[in-house]
Parts: sequence; C-alpha cells; structure tokens
Amino acid sequence: MGRIIYIIWALAVLAFVPRLTESAKILAIFPFTGPSQYICVQLYLKSLAARGHEITSISAFPQKTPLKNFRDITLKDEYKDHDEFIITAIEEMSATKLTQLRTLFDYSIMGSLPVLKNEEFQQLLRSDEHFDLIIIEVFCQDSLYALGEHFKAPMIGVSTFGADVIVDQLVDNVSPLAYVPAPSGTNLDVMNFWQRLDNLYTNTMELLYTHLVIIPEQQRQYEKYFPNATLRLTDVRRDFSLLLLNQHYSFSWPRPLVPNAIEVAGMHVENKPKKLPTDMEAFINASARGAIYFSLGSNVKSALLPKQKLQEIMNAFASLPVNVLWKFEKTDLAGKPKNVFINKWFPQSDVLAHPKVKLFVTHGGMHSLIEAVHHAKPIVGTPVFYDQYLNVEKAVYKGFGVGINFRNFTSTELRDAILEVLNNPKYTERAREISASFHDRPMNPLDTAIYWTEYVLRHKGAPQLRVASRHLNFLQRHSVDTMAVLFGIPLLLAIFLFYVVFQVLAALFSSNDNAHKKRKRD
Repeated sequence: MGRIIYIIWALAVLAFVPRLTESAKILAIFPFTGPSQYICVQLYLKSLAARGHEITSISAFPQKTPLKNFRDITLKDEYKDHDEFIITAIEEMSATKLTQLRTLFDYSIMGSLPVLKNEEFQQLLRSDEHFDLIIIEVFCQDSLYALGEHFKAPMIGVSTFGADVIVDQLVDNVSPLAYVPAPSGTNLDVMNFWQRLDNLYTNTMELLYTHLVIIPEQQRQYEKYFPNATLRLTDVRRDFSLLLLNQHYSFSWPRPLVPNAIEVAGMHVENKPKKLPTDMEAFINASARGAIYFSLGSNVKSALLPKQKLQEIMNAFASLPVNVLWKFEKTDLAGKPKNVFINKWFPQSDVLAHPKVKLFVTHGGMHSLIEAVHHAKPIVGTPVFYDQYLNVEKAVYKGFGVGINFRNFTSTELRDAILEVLNNPKYTERAREISASFHDRPMNPLDTAIYWTEYVLRHKGAPQLRVASRHLNFLQRHSVDTMAVLFGIPLLLAIFLFYVVFQVLAALFSSNDNAHKKRKRD
C-alpha cells in the first residue's frame, strides 16, 4: 500500500515539474543522396518534434505522412544521377588513394550544392525566420556551416560514420595516429610499424586533400552563397557546440574524445521491434534451421550488380540449408532459388530482431553493423567502399564475423563463409557478448542524443563544453612557438658559446703560430 501511495505521489510531482528546455525552432540539414545518412537521424529528429520542438528538415527524404512540428524542404531533381555515381564510385574505390579522394570530393559536392541552389532554401535564407539551433551532417560540406552564423544559432554536427581527423577539427578533438586508425583504411587500433606508417600516410593524404582541394571549393561556395558573412570559413568550421558521433567503443575501440564529442551509435534503432509483414514472417518460420538476411545497403543496389556476380550469389544461396531474405530492388529475379525471398525493401532492424534470423550477410555499412550488434547477430561481411572495409575488419577482429572480397568472391567462398558462421557457435556467442557491452550504458543512445541536444539549448550553445584550442592558431595549438623557445634558446646559446670558444681557440692558435714564425725568423 505504501509503495502505491509513493508511486502516485511521484507521478503527481512529475506532472508539475516544468520542462528543463522550452520548445525550440530547429533547422536540420542532411543533404546526402543515399537514405543511409538520413536513417541515422530520422528517429532522433522525430523524437525532438514529439517533445514539442519545431523541426525544419532539409533532405531528399521527406516524411511520407505529415508529422506534427515537422516541416520538410525536399531536395528532388538534383540527385537523379545518384545510382550512376555509386556504380562509378565502386570501381574507383579499388584504385589509388588519390582516386578515392577525388571520388569523395565529387560526392561532397553532391551534398552541399543541391542545398545551396534549392529555391525554397534560398527563400528561407532571405526570410526573417529565426532558429534556435542548427543540426547538420558533417561530411565535407563546410560552406553550409555558415548557417550557424547566418541564423545566430548554435550548431550541432552529426557524423554518420563517426570521427576522423577531419571531423575532429570541428571541435578540436585529437586522433593519435599511433592507435586511432583512419576510417577509410583497414588498420585496427593495435598496429605494427608498417601499419602505423600506412595510417600516417592515409591520414596525411586526407588532410592535405581536404585542405588543398575540398575546403577551397567549399570556400568558393561560401563566398558565393553567403556574401554578407563576417566570419572566415576557417572560423566557421570550428564553431560547433556539439558533435554526435555514430560510433561506440564496444564494437570499435576506446579513443580520446573532448566533452562535446558524444558517442550515440544506435540512436536510429527503435527499442521495440515492430511485427514483420505476414509473408516475411511466414518465410522465416518455414525454415527449420532459421533464416539469414542479405543486403548491400541503401546506396549499392543488388539489382545493378553484374550478371555473373548475381549468379554466384544465387548459386551460393541455393546450396544453403536455410531460407534467405534478400534486399533486391526489382520485383523479379530470373533463376531465383526456391529458398530465397526477394523484396525491394525490408524493415532491416525488425528482421534482425527476429529470433530465427541467425546471420546477417552485409556490405558492412556503419548502420548495418550497429544493427547487427544491437540485435546480437553475427555477420558475413562483403565491404564495397570507404569505411565498410574497416567495419568488417572490426567484426572479424572482435570475433563476431568473417569477411570475403566483394569484387571477386565465388559462390563456394560465399557459401563456405555463411556455413562457417552458422555452424560455429563462437560467432553468435561473441556477438551476444559485444551486444551486452553495447547496451550497457547510463542512457540509451537516442536519449543521450536528445539530452545533449537540449543541453546545448538550455545553456545557449554550451560554451563550457568547448576546449580553448579553438582560440589558437596552428602553431599555438601544437605548441610549436613554445617549443621553439624552449628548445631554440638553449640551442642558440650553445651555438653562441661554441662560436665564442671557436673564436678564442682560433685567436690562441693564431697567436701561437705567429710566435712560432717569429722565433724561426730570429
């Protein structure tokens, strides 16, 4: 009875507790063409809207049904060549590092320019509308970071692939190259000499290309579309109040983070899975040994794969003793095995939550890896480009998956990899261990993201979170000036003393030599 009274009293008190954050107007910009990046933040933005904040979202993926407190500015025709670009990118990603960086540059332009050219966005810029907060994806679109200054609002950046040396610069974080690998590489956090050398090379190339090619192009866009800006682009880039990072040490590795860089991997996953469509549920349950799920993500489409590769995949699946759900973007697939169910779209997280789904065959995208960890499912990884290689390496290293080469695998290699993970319980056991670590947090990732977002609103940009290095130039930030004094003065003093001693000795030897010559003349 006492407990019931206490609960009623507590609920009554909570009902009268004022909100710690008033309703805010938030502008969210996630312009990249693949739905993957927007999937990362969709639940986050909807949750902010549900808490009373007014969201204006700029993306290529508007809400299918109107949502309270949610306004879409839709980017449409600018992305009509996206599929062709991805096909080209897949081929170029197997080339040199410089070619990969050029592809990245082309992709980054596809992000910022469609926003800047959008007429509805331009009307928003010219209006007197006020925003309390800017939330923006941070991926090579520095010109858009001017929106913080333009609307006189703090900025929160969201990195859908986690942190790297470029993202670090936005909040003056550090990535020690000896044990923090570049996301675009294949090294892990424990590296030998040659791997550390490779990591240094990869990070140096990315830094140079970013500052010599990408940022100058973003500078031109910045000057063109924000002609009245008073800050330099270099200052705008370091004007973030907070970074939300789609990473977590449980399936990655521990690394340094400043107070306003927050790990929120998993914030896109709903805690309670939805019931699957009847046909999918029936197909999964019809397989006595369970089922597996295969998807290449939202950017790479299985339907566009070469015929030979499609045949290798089908041959592998046909030889398996389990049913296979395959994300395939066409309604028919000639020669499809009887144990394969194709569909243009699957509720991926809900599929992986099903207890009879035993394995995820994945391209290794960050969101797919997070969902596999969330639901404790082992993987067979077939990475295609960028951070997917390292994501699959993580799974292999952590012991909850195996990897195969996407470019040249055979049906036998794919079948053997799947059977290895299905038949060896160590992969599932390890997936469960990592999943337990992933879930063991003070707050779930979505609540964490919302808490820190409203923290920035409550504290008007939360300057107390930001390290002082943002006020320092390159030489000061890296202590080049102080080290020059610390080591330079003793060095100059040593040189001066050496010079004095040399002069004294030279004079002494000269005097002795003159005396010797004089004695000889005498």
